[in-house]
Amino acid sequence: MKHDTDLAVIGSGFAGSLVSLVARRLGRSVTLLERGTHPRFAIGESSSPLANILLETLSDRYGLPRIRPLARWGSWRRTYPEVACGLKRGFTFYAHEPGRAFAGHAKRDNELLVAASPRDEVADTHWYRPDFDHFLVREAEAAGACYLDRTTIERVEERGGRMFLSGVRAGESVTVAARLIVDASGPRGFLTRIFELGEKKFETLPRTEALYSHFRGVRRLSELPEFRGSERAPYPIDDAAVHHVFPEGWIWVLRFGNGVTSAGVAATARLARELGFGDGAPAWGRLLQRFPSVAGQFRGAESLRPFVHQPRLSFRSERASGPGWMLLPSAAAFVDPLLSTGFPLTLAGIERLARALEEDWGSLRLATRLENDARKTLFEADTAGLLVGALYATFSDFPLFAALAKLYFAAASYSEAARRLSRADLAGSFLCGERPDFAPALRNCCRQAITASETERRDPAWRKSLIRRAALAIRPIDVAGLSDSSRRNWFPVDPQDLMRGATKLESTPEEIREMLERARIFASDGEPERVTPHEALADAR
Repeated sequence: MKHDTDLAVIGSGFAGSLVSLVARRLGRSVTLLERGTHPRFAIGESSSPLANILLETLSDRYGLPRIRPLARWGSWRRTYPEVACGLKRGFTFYAHEPGRAFAGHAKRDNELLVAASPRDEVADTHWYRPDFDHFLVREAEAAGACYLDRTTIERVEERGGRMFLSGVRAGESVTVAARLIVDASGPRGFLTRIFELGEKKFETLPRTEALYSHFRGVRRLSELPEFRGSERAPYPIDDAAVHHVFPEGWIWVLRFGNGVTSAGVAATARLARELGFGDGAPAWGRLLQRFPSVAGQFRGAESLRPFVHQPRLSFRSERASGPGWMLLPSAAAFVDPLLSTGFPLTLAGIERLARALEEDWGSLRLATRLENDARKTLFEADTAGLLVGALYATFSDFPLFAALAKLYFAAASYSEAARRLSRADLAGSFLCGERPDFAPALRNCCRQAITASETERRDPAWRKSLIRRAALAIRPIDVAGLSDSSRRNWFPVDPQDLMRGATKLESTPEEIREMLERARIFASDGEPERVTPHEALADAR
């Protein structure tokens, strides 16, 4: 079996299938190669506002009207009720101490709630990957991509300016000649192995491991007395990416609409060894015994599949492109699921690749452009790795953790607003990592948190100073009210935050108002809904 194609895309997860769809819309021939079959279990499930904006942008620019409804919970559920997803109204963080039930504080300094949508209709989603990935690969096939599953590629070589892939499918030999190989096979994936690209450790991240599964019967936190409060939260706390944070690790809980809940733990290698992550379910039980409130949430729940132990969670390739090949961000690096950074990083990389295929296909400029894009992919991964490393270093000091987490939410909300105002250049790279009025301060705060000695960590003056520096760092880009300490770590949307931040976005209050009107964030009675600033933009057009 021989195939001659423009693009050979390795891996038919959402990224590979989406690249195939875009390439077909641009008139490129595509062979999509998959080692396994669909539907299948996959991790990486929580979207974000920036991810959804990028998905909308790709859909609009490259004529993908069947993909666009997947960018919002409301349109997704109406258009594709058979494709399971979860409602994500925000980012919920609770700090836990071993052996103690969670107890809220009056200052709310052991919790952080950042709302993630103005209402359910325009909310973000958790992607149930068995359904989502299967849907996208069928769409790629319908668009004309040649899809070969159950295919093992054993050799890749360059001859005469083309890349030749040789392997086996269902006992029959397969050869694919391609002008460009796009690797979407994930961390430590196909090209990393076959080209021996090498791995560069994130210098600022501890070695981490993960243990996870899918469950039924997981209770909602709102059912447990320790999580009930007298004040109305910015959103239902369970309709979110829920993070239970504790020294050296954190637990995620993501609910899908089909009754399945994704849950797992990411932790330092030391703690993973202590709990025996390699044991699977017994290790999960030992973890829950340490945290009574989390154990209460999982009381009576059952896992639907064997636990997956991932002994090396983070990954960064030494290289992300070369003559005739490139790695998508999902194959070039993986940091941690803590801030849901994987989807926006990957979609930003797909956007860059799409523009290169659109503007420079067949040109001598293409190779240089892909190399520059690869450098940006790794730079953005390094920026995310630095911030996540700082958050791991402060898990045991939640007020400091929350102060540093706001660096992410400030940069994300600013980037989203800038894109909705057609001023994406204001934000630049992921996490505003190149803005001179923010990036150096972000890096300085993160490095101080990571490199601090135990003596410094115990010093109240040092701790107070770092919290203050983090608060000062976000001011040039805070259009989300994150600097308002009176909100006590609960952040809904106040449209006035964006109005007040108009000059930071090089806009006028009138332009912001027009965008907010298009966003439909006002309730029918004229009162504004309680929405998060960065996701209030999710409905803007």
